[in-house]
Amino acid sequence: MALPAGVQVGPYEIVAALGSGGMGVVYKGWDTRLNRFIALKTLSGDGVGQPEDRRRFLREAQAASQLNHPNIITIHESLEDRGGCFLVMEYVDGRTLESVLANRTLTIAEALHYAGQITDGLAAAHSAGIVHRDLKPANIMITEDNRVKLLDFGLARFVDHTNTLETNGATQTTQGTILGTAPYMSPEQAQGRDLDTRSDIFSFGAVLYEMLSGRRAFRGESWVGTLAAILKTEPVPLRELRPMIPAALERQVMLCLRKAPQERFQKMTEVRAALADMPRESAKTAKPSIAVLPFANLSADKENEYFSDGLAEEVLNALTKIPELRVIARASAFAFRGQDHDLRTIGQRLKVETILEGSVRRAGNRIRITAQLIKVDDESHLWAERYDRELTDVFAIQDDIAQEIAAALEVKLTLRDTPPTNIEAYQGYLKGIYWYQRYTAQSLALAKESFEQALALDPTYAQAHAGLAVFYSSIGALSIQRMSDVGPLAKAAAEKALALDADLSEAHSVLGLLAGVVQYDWKAAGVHFQTAIAIEPVPALVRSRYALYFLLPVGRYEEAVAQYFRALETDPLSMMVLFGLSFALYCGRRYKEAVEHAAEAVNLYPDYWPVHFALGVAQSQLGAIPEAIASLETSLRLSPTFALATGYLAALYARSSDVDRAECLMLELAERRQSSYVASSAFAIYYAAMRQDVQMFEALNAAREEREPVLTRINAEPYFWPYRTDPRYRALLASMQLEARA
Repeated sequence: MALPAGVQVGPYEIVAALGSGGMGVVYKGWDTRLNRFIALKTLSGDGVGQPEDRRRFLREAQAASQLNHPNIITIHESLEDRGGCFLVMEYVDGRTLESVLANRTLTIAEALHYAGQITDGLAAAHSAGIVHRDLKPANIMITEDNRVKLLDFGLARFVDHTNTLETNGATQTTQGTILGTAPYMSPEQAQGRDLDTRSDIFSFGAVLYEMLSGRRAFRGESWVGTLAAILKTEPVPLRELRPMIPAALERQVMLCLRKAPQERFQKMTEVRAALADMPRESAKTAKPSIAVLPFANLSADKENEYFSDGLAEEVLNALTKIPELRVIARASAFAFRGQDHDLRTIGQRLKVETILEGSVRRAGNRIRITAQLIKVDDESHLWAERYDRELTDVFAIQDDIAQEIAAALEVKLTLRDTPPTNIEAYQGYLKGIYWYQRYTAQSLALAKESFEQALALDPTYAQAHAGLAVFYSSIGALSIQRMSDVGPLAKAAAEKALALDADLSEAHSVLGLLAGVVQYDWKAAGVHFQTAIAIEPVPALVRSRYALYFLLPVGRYEEAVAQYFRALETDPLSMMVLFGLSFALYCGRRYKEAVEHAAEAVNLYPDYWPVHFALGVAQSQLGAIPEAIASLETSLRLSPTFALATGYLAALYARSSDVDRAECLMLELAERRQSSYVASSAFAIYYAAMRQDVQMFEALNAAREEREPVLTRINAEPYFWPYRTDPRYRALLASMQLEARA
């Protein structure tokens, strides 16, 4: 039964309930003798009469009262009153680490700051012969002055200094009993085996993993599933989730998480020493972070949305020039448009500390722009301003906003040398970007028209030339038109852009794509892509092109996956990047992971056809044929002209013995081919599945003549593996300057 405020327990007066857990309720109390606040923990009503629960409760008092350390909660006394057991502890004003992690991802420096204090506290407990046995974020308090306090030694256990358990009945748990919190248990704890201090080392590793990555090391759909994950699976490597984590730090965390106790660090003092040099290295990578949300269009003309979007994007682009600042890319930041999310939720999803939001009202040649920089943790304003200016002042306003943000975040901004001079050309360019990002056949056509309008007004507009280059390469990559036809147009636009501005990474990446998939000159492609990714900051879609059109074709699958994870650092919600990651995992034969990532992407973007396609092809390789068919059907429903999905779908129907349905799909594709371009690779996939090698090689050679980009990834496609030793297959690869995959 809860105790109301004002009730007296011994010399302590109840002030308020602070929270409850498995053992009981914790209250804030007032010590009437010493005039100070205390925390009062009581054993829950159901446990009061249970001898084991009472023993465990008093064991916490006995264990923790022996510990006098600044990183361990101080136990003042235990007492029995009002028919219950109470533990009197120091009162700590702060939040649990669990609460902190629920709201944001820690910087690496913050995680190491807390980790150092946790290891100090645990080392002190272990030196006193005590194993905590329930280390988890909920039992770690972060005080207002950023100090760590370890709580709840209710499952603590005494050991001797040779790491063997005492046999005293008061401290021994029955063999086979599992106590603790599932996601943070050591394997030996999950199996109900005897424990020593190395069990806490594993739990600490799980906590540090979560502090660094923002996700638990071991996850299951149930308590049993989580225990199974702890016993049988390895965590996702930290640097796949957060590439900025130093490799040495990843190694130390994974060493803590070894399944066998003898393979881990053997003492907490060893862990503390191993992490001691990490803060200096990691502080360099711990950057302030920001997301620029789309500015609200308050103009009477709703078509001015392109202008408000463009203004926000220009501020974002200026901020990306700051090396000390991590800026979330447009695709992820703008993903929250029209959604009813509070800023804390957005900050948590994007893993940023600050958010810039604003509005634009345009009337004729006058504009009013408001902007505010908000701290995610408490939604406080770091800076806010309103600008009432002429439209021609828009570039100065963008620079002012970027400078104010840089000042607020204490980073240095170097402004662009020469902003655009033609305001109408600038608006045309903004429209082009606006339409391109929607990535439909209709919006791509409008993007092309807008870029061309900008260039008609200002032929020296380098970014507009780069926009055209990306447009032409995209419609070739999507097989909307033959790459052999649009490739030269993309190349001309990219070269023009670079002649005007040699530092446009987008244009360099387009030349890399074309050198590979059109010219089959992989050496030149590598040079172009290396140039593109050497220009900081590297746009997420440049990394995506590098992975999809160079690393995957030449068989560097793990590097491709790593590029996608790096892209997700600045663009965590990008539809294209999420698709690319799933597809790269598929190409690397990591089908289960491909399905997991594609399924997450489908949940985020159920109307984005590429992620359904990636999910379907990966499911098919795991034998989930009905599920794969459903995914590919959805992909085609959302994008009926994507012929490659039709080829895969027909192949799956044939594999499921529905040959009539398969033949019907291919007949429709052949009929469509009479009036419009249809990628030959779609037919090649189907013929490969049907083992019709003559027709398959005819289709493959046609795809090569049309320079279909998908053909360069032929080595990764399981349907073609039965032909790897066929001279015709090897000749095809040789004509593309590629080697057969082992």
